[in-house]
Amino acid sequence: MSVRIIVADDHVAIRTGLVTILGSAPDIDVVGESGDGLSAVRMATSLRPDLVLMDIRMPGIDGIEATHRLVNGGICDVLVLTTFDLDDYVDGALAAGAAGFLLKSASAEQLLDAVRAVARGDGMLAPEVTRRLISRLASVSEAPAPELPRLDHLTPREVNVLACLGHGMSNAEISSSLKITEATTKTHVSRVLTKLGVRSRVQAAIAARSAGVIDRGQTP
Repeated sequence: MSVRIIVADDHVAIRTGLVTILGSAPDIDVVGESGDGLSAVRMATSLRPDLVLMDIRMPGIDGIEATHRLVNGGICDVLVLTTFDLDDYVDGALAAGAAGFLLKSASAEQLLDAVRAVARGDGMLAPEVTRRLISRLASVSEAPAPELPRLDHLTPREVNVLACLGHGMSNAEISSSLKITEATTKTHVSRVLTKLGVRSRVQAAIAARSAGVIDRGQTP
């Protein structure tokens, strides 16, 4: 089954390039294009794609607000397009529930891999974005990060899954590492997100590192 996707970017040349790359993949179907955030939300609400590839800086409502509306409305996942130096935008999109972040400098192969990862439910973070997020978390305070309010509600297995998410592992990688099926992994990931009160595995990954799950050695 093809991944149904909407491409939202106000730069026509960039949007055309993205559509061309995505349209070249036999397993990806571009069902719509949008040049602003509001029309992207309306189009996604009508067409119900698997995900929207969303630029951040667009006229009308920006990509962050559009992401918030789509994710909180349960309409579809959002893969955000970002640039390396716009930390505030990345943070805003993360809070809005984006399933992943892709740099505009990404190669065609990286773009296709990112779309497929999000469609599988794995989520993704460009390595450069991951390093900056982690670096900023570490620089906020030298004191140990406080426990997340709901961390103690996780079972030992769920803590292991959270640690895997903190390492940016896919469902397949988690399954292999913990020697469980992918169906079981998806169930654990879903429960972890619910118990932590976050909307995406990307948010869970940041929460894992902020809470010190990895630092305490609670890795598989």
